[in-house]
Amino acid sequence: MTIAGAELADEVGLDQVTMSQVARRLGVKDASLYTHVRNLEDLRGRIALLAADEKTIRIAEATTGRSGRDALIASANAWREYAHKHPGRYTATQAPLQIDPDPAATAPGPRRAVELTYGMLRGYGLAEPDLTDAVRLLRSTFHGFVALEAAGGFAHERSPQHTWVRALDALHTLLEHRPRPEKETQHD
Repeated sequence: MTIAGAELADEVGLDQVTMSQVARRLGVKDASLYTHVRNLEDLRGRIALLAADEKTIRIAEATTGRSGRDALIASANAWREYAHKHPGRYTATQAPLQIDPDPAATAPGPRRAVELTYGMLRGYGLAEPDLTDAVRLLRSTFHGFVALEAAGGFAHERSPQHTWVRALDALHTLLEHRPRPEKETQHD
């Protein structure tokens, strides 16, 4: 059922998935779905966990044996390719899960994704709190780019691929030559 919901999400968008559509896809009555999931939010949470596992596996495969710039580029490209290939599933990975109990706390995909990213960034000599800041920088850059790209936000004649490559080069340079503040400051 989760796979059917994920496939439907990729076709019509996560927000357009309904229990009735999933039931029709599976050739069952709506009520029979509720023996497997509590409600639509539960199904969406399961789609998110499936997608997190899938995306993490692709990133792990892409980055195995790589470090530094090579690992950064492989990770970013795997992220972007997953978002392009599975837009509904990708969308599911970007929102907090609204199901209880929270299976994300024990699910391997989200935890492994964090471990992979932190491991890659340690190759740049980062330690806390710089690690957390760098993870947030990468996630916001990757997600922002693919979200704008999916929405048709890059209408300029220059290919988004050229911009993507330049953005990754800039991130690599920033990570290698990051400013080192003498003390932590708060910005409002």
